[in-house]
Amino acid sequence: MSLVRRAMGTLIHRAYAAIRSAGAISPASTAGFRFRRIGDGVSIAFPPGAIFGEQWIEIGDHTLIGERVSISCGMWPGVDLGPGSILRIGGSCSIGRGSHIVAHQSIDIGEHVFTGPYVYITDQNHVYDDPETPIGRQWPRNSPVSIGAGSWLGTGAIILPGTVLGRQCVVAAGAVVRGEFPDHSVVAGVPAKRIRGYTPELGWHAPGGPPESAAGIALALDGQTGPS
Repeated sequence: MSLVRRAMGTLIHRAYAAIRSAGAISPASTAGFRFRRIGDGVSIAFPPGAIFGEQWIEIGDHTLIGERVSISCGMWPGVDLGPGSILRIGGSCSIGRGSHIVAHQSIDIGEHVFTGPYVYITDQNHVYDDPETPIGRQWPRNSPVSIGAGSWLGTGAIILPGTVLGRQCVVAAGAVVRGEFPDHSVVAGVPAKRIRGYTPELGWHAPGGPPESAAGIALALDGQTGPS
């Protein structure tokens, strides 16, 4: 009986691996043709999350997107969002499993950006201007988002509309980010604040504080990144 179970287990795992390989979205797959641009070496793992509005999505070369990642433009399929791209993901990025990137106006993600799993990035939020109307029925508000090249977003980070992250920024796990942050910022907390920065003169240091060792920033980081 154990031999039968072992054989069945091996067969199931091989079949599932074959399904994942065949189901991945790449430049050569039929689903890949729907994108405005999907670069060489791109792989969107199977099973994917919700993907629609592909004609407004550009993905740079050699970017890897984990399983169950939702990448979409607009509130629902079939909406005309204009002639240009709305969601742009740079080359050599790695987007962790279960993440959501939802664009309505403009989201720019630079090259070599890595995320942990379950990161949420959006350029649209609900408003509550009218205290008598249910919030879900009030027209949402958009504000562009930009994430600089080389940045690292920890597990469960939330990037809200209007966020501008400079190059080589670190976003701590679970941070809720809104606002503008310069290059080489470490941001953490709810709401997120800049807790460390870098200058050639001082190295890594707290804003307005003494220099710190590079190892000192490890407390703000989440160790798991990438689409696995």
